[in-house]
Amino acid sequence: MTYNTSSWNGIIAVSAGNTHLVGLKSDGTAVAVGQNDGGKCDVSGWSDLVAVAAGARHTVGLKKDGTVVEVGRNDQNQCDVSGWTDIIAIAAGDAQTVGLKKDGTLVGAGSTDSERIKVGQWSNITMVSTGYAHTVGLKKDGTVVATGWNKFGQCDVSAWQNIVAVDAGFDFTIGLRADGTMVAAGNNTDSQCAVTAWTDIG
Repeated sequence: MTYNTSSWNGIIAVSAGNTHLVGLKSDGTAVAVGQNDGGKCDVSGWSDLVAVAAGARHTVGLKKDGTVVEVGRNDQNQCDVSGWTDIIAIAAGDAQTVGLKKDGTLVGAGSTDSERIKVGQWSNITMVSTGYAHTVGLKKDGTVVATGWNKFGQCDVSAWQNIVAVDAGFDFTIGLRADGTMVAAGNNTDSQCAVTAWTDIG
């Protein structure tokens, strides 16, 4: 699918969902293109944003004051974020939204299937990412925690160490080590986890 973003300008961050793209502008507003089922692209009224996240069927925005806004389908409560405060980072998956709080804890909204938002006991988290139905968190000590759908072993990250960044794909997870090398776990049928030979990443 091709998206026409030629009219976009002043973009400082982007996020891609299954069928739409969201851009964060330098003035704190947002733009979106793609399929607008459920109104997931209706972000034109947003302001004072510092981050955006596109899920499969919804879009989430993080505001300067630590609150969160959302648009799109809410059939599994993935948009129930209006009471969130002190949020410093957001992530959106298929039918879930996760927020990282200032104190290193997490809040989640949406589908509870496969325990994808079972993050309430996590602490000392510095980064969070969500895949189709799993959530991954990077801890201050460089280790990684994960919860959710684990059919392909995408949550098998407990042995990882010295990690400085993590990202969750549809059914796989990748981690960047402090030495610039990579680790991966999960579905590798299309070589999406073939990153172990990479070096000097950063």
